[in-house]
Amino acid sequence: MSKRSALPRALSALALASIFGSSAMADSGIAKRVAPCMTCHGKEGRATNDGYYPRIAGKPAGYLFNQLRNFRDGRREQYPLMTYLVQHLSDDYLKEMGEYFAAQDLPYPPPQPAAASPAILERGKSLAVDGDAARNIPACTSCHGKALTGVAPALPGLLGLPRDYLLGQFGAWREGARRATAPDCMGEITNRLSLEDINAVSSWLAAQPVPADAKPATSLPGKLPVECGSVQR
Repeated sequence: MSKRSALPRALSALALASIFGSSAMADSGIAKRVAPCMTCHGKEGRATNDGYYPRIAGKPAGYLFNQLRNFRDGRREQYPLMTYLVQHLSDDYLKEMGEYFAAQDLPYPPPQPAAASPAILERGKSLAVDGDAARNIPACTSCHGKALTGVAPALPGLLGLPRDYLLGQFGAWREGARRATAPDCMGEITNRLSLEDINAVSSWLAAQPVPADAKPATSLPGKLPVECGSVQR
């Protein structure tokens, strides 16, 4: 990134960070305090399905809190703007932000048409629903819920997300730019996937419609197949 393009980003980050940290904002209602989030994540956190920024509306509160804390504490290095926004915020503040967006119950748009071939989509579906036992790769459904809409309080839904965003997250895990509290289950699983696997499962997930009742499940379908530091025991 050039210095010329980096400067506006830095200034925007500082401006938004000052809004989050100001005493006036701290005394206002939570809806006003999270308004800067909607600059990227869309009105009410419902980001569109054809961009890069993820939808945060309706995600489990514990998951949102964990991600905000990961940005603040340096475990997620992908987006400097996010780090600037939350670097001085307390756990209580971050929890309140997560709870606000988790409570947003908003409809999802239909998925974008799949650009992948039927064979690639079938491979993606197989990984998402069945996994690959021979390579010790669990199914996405074993952690993210049978309907892939997430499991409260800490496991996110995987539907309604843009393919480019999903690919970006897998890439960040492979390169160590996205990490979680140890043991980092997604980091371990991602390293077992080939690039072809990542393309297939991302393409299939992004092409799936979101169920009408897309709320996170209240319990896991079974015991977690891997140890995961982000999930409370």
